[in-house]
Amino acid sequence: MMKTLGLEYFKLRRKKIWLMMIAFLVVEMLWAFMSISRSIASNPDQAVWESVIYTIASMNGLFMPILSAIVVSRICDMEHKGDTWKMLVATNVSRGRLYLMKYICANSLLLFSILVQTVLMIVFGLIKGFPGAPPVEFLLRFIGGNLLTTLAVTALQQWISLAIKNQAFALCLGMLGGFIGMTAGLFPAAVRHIFIWSYYLDLSPVTYKFAGSSGTYIGQSVDIGIIVAALIITVLFYIVGNAHVNRQEI
Repeated sequence: MMKTLGLEYFKLRRKKIWLMMIAFLVVEMLWAFMSISRSIASNPDQAVWESVIYTIASMNGLFMPILSAIVVSRICDMEHKGDTWKMLVATNVSRGRLYLMKYICANSLLLFSILVQTVLMIVFGLIKGFPGAPPVEFLLRFIGGNLLTTLAVTALQQWISLAIKNQAFALCLGMLGGFIGMTAGLFPAAVRHIFIWSYYLDLSPVTYKFAGSSGTYIGQSVDIGIIVAALIITVLFYIVGNAHVNRQEI
């Protein structure tokens, strides 16, 4: 199994995935930090750890679905373009195992992106002199919520990427997910929870509450229902996608 996973990483050596991930992270983090800096300049009370955590979590609703679509598409597209499915299946490795290894590979790369975001948030908070130590509990919940949502998103993306050779469909789905994730806060909770991309914001440990003409960042309690829903969606997308791809002719 480890050899199969290592092969997935080896096949990525010329796919420039790291370059694309770095580019996305640079754009997102610069955008977020500039936005937070302007907010702090006009309202010094927003110079708190909760502000950067909430901002990055909400922006992940836009960037992470698109980044997930690109990463998964690049990992799966090589089998379509190289027509290597037949060669891989001719070995002792089952399609189910290949499907799992691609899923683990994609999510490990995206987990790295989330960890980099967390480190940069801590660095930014320290540079800005946010009061108190970095909130470990909030940061861990940020990592967990983003990872859980990403697991569901990549399960759907991998299903589409392997089932349909034209990767434009998978990339369009990622952009649609980014749009939904970006606008998730505008929808009522009952509607928002239907779309997995909105969970980047729903599973954020921090939320923003308006009070008159201004607002404040407050901690958000853990919603077990949303976590269970995300887990169910992840398992459902993975099982159905795996079964569908395994039944396809190659």
